[in-house]
Amino acid sequence: MADLPEHLAKVLPQQRDLFYAGKFQAPESPKNYVETYNPATGKAITKVAQATATDTEAAIKAAHEAFPAWRDTRPEKRREYLQKAAAIVRMHARQLALIDSINTGNPFKEMIPDAITAADALDYFAGLIPMVKGETVPMGPEGFHYTLREPLGVVARIVAYNHPIMFCAQKMAAPLAAGNTVIMKPAEQAPLSALYLAELLHGVFPPGVVSIVNGGVDSGVTLSTHPLVKMITLIGSVPTGKAIYKSASSTLKPLLFELGGKNALVAYPDADLDKLVDGITRGMNYLWAGQSCGSTSRVFLHESLHDEVLERVVQRVKQSFVPGDPTDEKTTMGPLISPAALERVKGFCRDAVAEGARLVLGGKQPEQMKEGNFFEPTIFADVTPEMRIAKEEVFGPIQSIFKWKDEEDMWKIVNSTNYGLTGAVYTSDLKTAQKAVSRFETGYVWVNNVAKHYLNMPFGGQKNSGLGREECFDELIAFTQQKAVNMSLA
Repeated sequence: MADLPEHLAKVLPQQRDLFYAGKFQAPESPKNYVETYNPATGKAITKVAQATATDTEAAIKAAHEAFPAWRDTRPEKRREYLQKAAAIVRMHARQLALIDSINTGNPFKEMIPDAITAADALDYFAGLIPMVKGETVPMGPEGFHYTLREPLGVVARIVAYNHPIMFCAQKMAAPLAAGNTVIMKPAEQAPLSALYLAELLHGVFPPGVVSIVNGGVDSGVTLSTHPLVKMITLIGSVPTGKAIYKSASSTLKPLLFELGGKNALVAYPDADLDKLVDGITRGMNYLWAGQSCGSTSRVFLHESLHDEVLERVVQRVKQSFVPGDPTDEKTTMGPLISPAALERVKGFCRDAVAEGARLVLGGKQPEQMKEGNFFEPTIFADVTPEMRIAKEEVFGPIQSIFKWKDEEDMWKIVNSTNYGLTGAVYTSDLKTAQKAVSRFETGYVWVNNVAKHYLNMPFGGQKNSGLGREECFDELIAFTQQKAVNMSLA
């Protein structure tokens, strides 16, 4: 392990290969290994296998062959498999979190809840398995109708780098519970916790039921176009979602996407200021260097409270989020995932200043942290809707503050982007809150709260922010197809 202290190197997975057909398998060519990096140092950690189209087809074939037996596995037995996986993930939460911290730069302490969330999801969907059922419809003494809910077959799930173990373990739960076999494609930038997960789950599920296949564009295209893959899902960017949408159309696969966000937090004059300041600072997800689709990166403060709240937010952010070694439990903010991400964030800052936004905090890479991809928590005020930082998703630690006076004008700006993932409103008046909820063109709204997810509450977006809903019963049903049966008794 390049330049890693012994206590960090020893937690990394031993395997570097692809996992399918119930075992680890070398890629098509010995040349198909790529380096994965530590964003805090900019240095390579190790090399991992990269699936080619041929490798991906082999994984698809193995999952397809495993499907009939998994489909026919009794529901209570499938539940036991998922519950065992949940217990294993929960037991190894700290190791998984530390691996993610090394490979993504996210603070170690904050990644432990990610692993617990994944375990909770496995348990949740295991408990919902008996709810995958049909209905009977009477038609008189001559017969009746009934419906069945059946699994689709092979499901491919492509996940993002900002929460690797949470996404990889969490997102296999619903398709497995419904009786599908699943191929997880981890993010290219952060595959190590997925490999460790494959080690942990080796032998838990029957061969071929769960595959973990790291790969690039060739692998993604193969998954989205292959006729044996019956559904594909993505947590990622809008351009990637559109590319998969197009390539999946040749086989008419159903899709489930969670894409980008340019989320707004709206503060009314009667907002509780303590809760508001807390919500603005938490909602931006500075803990993950702003690398979250749900970050409330646009804050709309009424003019009556704008100056006081802005000052308090700046002080709170400055005190609470200090970039540092992500593997240290005291660290509250890590680096961006890659040099390319760092340069993108720098470009947004340059454009914001050039377009007239007022920099009130951050805006640069810390002088003492030039080796990694660190960037200071950054806040711009006097932001107007035509600016680039007001329209485009940064996916970095930049928060934009708007001052508003006219409510109708404010809502036009809030809904003017092509995104519609989340929104938050702060007010002490129930009627105002309800009106605001109806005005947001988003899939999820928090009232006097922000950034929290709750199992059994649908999460997903409108507009370019995605298709379908996750973290709920609807996600489970999305991995089934309905069959109608007419039973004649005459």
